[in-house]
Amino acid sequence: MSVTWYECKVKYRKTHETGESKVVTETYLLDAVSYTEAEARITEEMAAYTSEEFLITNIKVANLSEVHPFENSDRWFKSKVSLISYDDESGKEKKSNLYMLIQANDVKEAYENTEQAMQETTGDYSIPAITESPILDVFPYFTGDEDEVESSEAVKEMEVTEEEVIAESETV
Repeated sequence: MSVTWYECKVKYRKTHETGESKVVTETYLLDAVSYTEAEARITEEMAAYTSEEFLITNIKVANLSEVHPFENSDRWFKSKVSLISYDDESGKEKKSNLYMLIQANDVKEAYENTEQAMQETTGDYSIPAITESPILDVFPYFTGDEDEVESSEAVKEMEVTEEEVIAESETV
């Protein structure tokens, strides 16, 4: 199942360590199934992040194929990866681009992390560009604990079994 990532710009008053208060617009990334869900999720995330009032100024679908967080990294970089394929009929090389969001501390590390993320790729590729992203944080969708997922699957199985029993008893 592919994930749709949404870039959300949020404007709010931020108090810096110096005590200075300033209005800032920051960009966050989250996955959602619709704009409506993206708005609800960013509202929930920002309510937990700041006690100040905030305004969601923009929500747009991000042109990202994958997001790769890495430990001990604090910035996000957008890597352009060109997948190279060969057209047997024309004998020409064809490139198709995809964009990945990679977490790293600098451009060199972002390149290395992109290489690591592409490790499982069997085809040829090149990395023509890496730029620092304005994205401050990424909020992937989590359903919760692994135990909760397993228990919810067990509940679903029980519901199916219950429905089957009811259906069978009605036919008898």
